[in-house]
Amino acid sequence: MTSVHGKEMMSFLPDYYATSRVMSANMEAQGQELDALWQALDGTLEQYFVSTATWGLEHWERELGITIDASKPVAQRRSVILSKLRGIGTVTVSLIKSVAEAYDGGTVEVTLQPEAYTFTIKFVDTRGIPPNLDDLKAVIEEIKPAHLAVEYAFTYTQWSELRQKTWGELNNFTWGEVMTRSWS
Repeated sequence: MTSVHGKEMMSFLPDYYATSRVMSANMEAQGQELDALWQALDGTLEQYFVSTATWGLEHWERELGITIDASKPVAQRRSVILSKLRGIGTVTVSLIKSVAEAYDGGTVEVTLQPEAYTFTIKFVDTRGIPPNLDDLKAVIEEIKPAHLAVEYAFTYTQWSELRQKTWGELNNFTWGEVMTRSWS
């Protein structure tokens, strides 16, 4: 018997049914239906949480007014939804940091320059430009105060990190890979 629920139901029956092919087939068939039902219920429950949602992401996006783009990776769509949920409320440096980190998945520093009416978002853990920067820019524009401008700062490989490398060792990499790879 392959069905988990079929085995469980069979255990509730008297022992003399254990050798019955008819009863085993009956419990297997009913058990497979119950297995499928429980799997569907678990799948539906997963859609209620952004971190586990898959086919339910469209509902989240529609509810939050986010443009639905099914061609984007699920992780990227989840980060957009999470940052939109985090972006509700008073705009503070910590809120902007939280939203930016939801998109990037790494550490982000936010520094405010009030005299210049700007703030800077610096990607600390991510080398180069994050893949979903355009989505982040759109959300930041939506939540930031209108009188503030935003600047983005990116982290790249420093020459000091490459001192132990020879040109021959770096020959297998493109310049973009050298600039955005962690060499430590």
